[in-house]
Amino acid sequence: MVQRAYFTGLQDRITTAIAAVDGGEFVSDAWEKAPGEPLQGNGVTRILEGGAVFERAGCGFSQVRGPKLPPSATQHRPELNGSPFEAMGVSLVFHPRNPYVPTVHMNVRMLAATSASGEVVRWFGGGMDLTPYYGFDEDAVHFHQTCKDALAGFGDDKYPRFKKWCDEYFFLKHRNEPRGVGGIFFDDFSELGPEGSFAMMQSVGDALLQAYLPIVERRKNIAYTQRERDFQLYRRGRYVEFNLVWDRGTHFGLQSGGRTESILLSMPPLASWSYQQVPAQGSPEAALTGHFLTARDWV
Repeated sequence: MVQRAYFTGLQDRITTAIAAVDGGEFVSDAWEKAPGEPLQGNGVTRILEGGAVFERAGCGFSQVRGPKLPPSATQHRPELNGSPFEAMGVSLVFHPRNPYVPTVHMNVRMLAATSASGEVVRWFGGGMDLTPYYGFDEDAVHFHQTCKDALAGFGDDKYPRFKKWCDEYFFLKHRNEPRGVGGIFFDDFSELGPEGSFAMMQSVGDALLQAYLPIVERRKNIAYTQRERDFQLYRRGRYVEFNLVWDRGTHFGLQSGGRTESILLSMPPLASWSYQQVPAQGSPEAALTGHFLTARDWV
């Protein structure tokens, strides 16, 4: 299948590049759902932990089939509620060791469902977003410009639409703050037809390394102290909160009976919480929420 070949190839390319930057190796965990489980299918979870650059980097491919779409996948397509489905994609989160290197998330996926009339309906989703702990304007500009370039051939409306969608989606409502500086996000997308929509999704997936690696190279050797490390772990707590409370992908995986260990590969290895922590006025920590964690036009 063309789609599967793309997704597995993307996982290979990304993990090879990240391993080269880090100097470590990804552990590859191939899995297959056993007969009788709610979902059938297989995948490969690749994880690098304890690396020189990445404290935890997870990149997973999965292809699963199920008899009934979960509610998290049909909130915009109620006519397909309960339909048999197939889901396929690549999802990654890279948690760096150095607090000056931002965390990145990327996901590209395809869902196909069979309606009551027998029609196969396909739609696509994905995007990428950047979560700094200590922000730099040039990093945010580079990341957003790369996202904009990836969508340029698919209509002038795509970047502003998907940028706004990302700002609204990756938002911790219970904290009233964004998760990071955003990027692009789209879901339930089929308006370019099956081939055009797939091509757009591919362009987004292919742009991840170009969007992220130059930032890693700029920041990975910056000296830091325990203060910066403590703040990084504190802000990672927000990342955990979003993924468990609000993320539709996490909910989809858990609701549909997916593989929990692979679904939660996005979790950081360490995180912390502090009661009503307020950074000192004028500090770099205060700049994160005051300057970077606000919806703005970076390009």
